[in-house]
This record gives sequence, structure tokens and C-alpha cells, in this order.
Amino acid sequence: MAFRATILTLYPEMFPGFLGQSLSGKALLRGDWSLETVQIRDFATDRHRTVDDTPAGGGAGMVLKPDVLAQAIDQASPDGDARPRLLMSPRGRPLTQQRVRALAAGEGAVIVCGRFEGVDQRVIDARGLEEVSIGDYILSGGEPAAMILLDAIVRILPGVMGNVLSGVHESFEGGLLEHPHYTRPQVWEGREIPAVLTSGHHGEIEKWRLAEARRLTEERRPDLLGPQPETK
Repeated sequence: MAFRATILTLYPEMFPGFLGQSLSGKALLRGDWSLETVQIRDFATDRHRTVDDTPAGGGAGMVLKPDVLAQAIDQASPDGDARPRLLMSPRGRPLTQQRVRALAAGEGAVIVCGRFEGVDQRVIDARGLEEVSIGDYILSGGEPAAMILLDAIVRILPGVMGNVLSGVHESFEGGLLEHPHYTRPQVWEGREIPAVLTSGHHGEIEKWRLAEARRLTEERRPDLLGPQPETK
């Protein structure tokens, strides 16, 4: 069964965006995955199609109304739909490659794109929305984050990448950042490709790549290596 993505948004015209290009776009045309958008505003009940209101207790911004959003979710994901319901949110759990792989192994996802100051907590709780963050920064809305999430998922769906090893030997897959890459010419602006990479000794090449991956991880993302033993 193809991976099914349903996006709940106030701006459906933003999709598929870059997901309609390159590998993900070709996979979409082949039917390896599908993309549906749902306009949240269609579920507003007043003549102004109001989807937000002022925050209870005061404060800046506006909040997405629970009744309107719940109606949209219920139509997009009725009883029996096993797909996880995700809310793109800067306060969510950070997205990891492990979570991406788990999502890619499922039937799809229902993704809510927040706007304004946030989403009423009651609909998050009542509809079991899993909050997902793509980084410690704020966007104007959840749409770009949803596209990034889907790009990460779609690229590892079966048949999307020509070389299946491309999705294995890369950053985060083995708990390390990816090693440096080189290609011809052999010498460029006085800089040479490391000799080991043109030696033909595959065992030594793999050792070099692992050592470089560990070096880069220690320098840039030591948090990926976990707690390190104290030195005396």
C-alpha cells in the first residue's frame, strides 16, 4: 500500500511545493505515495469562516479554535484510520531519522499545520496529536515543516532512491554524521583526494570513513555520541 499523506492547512495552495520536484515528485507521479490537502477553513461555521480567536487569559496572537480543527481532523482521519496524527510544532519532540524510518514503514500520516500563536490544547489532547519539531526555531506556519518531514519520509520509501545504499550510508543512520565525500578531478586548487580513497583497499576505505565520521561527530554533534566517560 502506498504511503498516504493528508495535510490540514489554511494554505493548501502551498502544496506540493518542492515535493512535486526531483525524487519525491517522480515518486508522487508513479503513485509510490499520495498527497491530499484539507482546507481547515472549510469547517468554520460562521459567515466569516473564522478559524481563530484570542487566547484565554490574554496575551499576544491568536489561537486555532478546537471545534473547527477537530471537525477537519475527524473528516480527514475517521475512525479506523491507523495513520498517526502529527502537529508540526516548535515545542514538539525533535524529529530524528529513527522516527522518520518508523513513519515511512507505516501507512502514512495526517499532518496538522499550525498557524498564529498555536493550537488549542484541548484538540491536541482530544484528537491525540503528536507534536513534532524540526528544530529550535520558529516558522510562520507548519507548512514548511510538514514539507521537510515528508521529504525525509518519501526519499526512503521503497523504490524512490535508485541506490538503496544511499539511504543507509548517510548522517544519523548509524548514530554518526556522514563522512566527507570527494570526486574527480584528483587534484583541485592544489587539494588532493585522500590517497586511501583511490587505493582500491575497501577495508581501509571503510575504516577511514568510519574514523572521519566519528571525528566530525565529536567536533560538531557530540550529543549524538551520548555521555562520554570522564577523564581523570
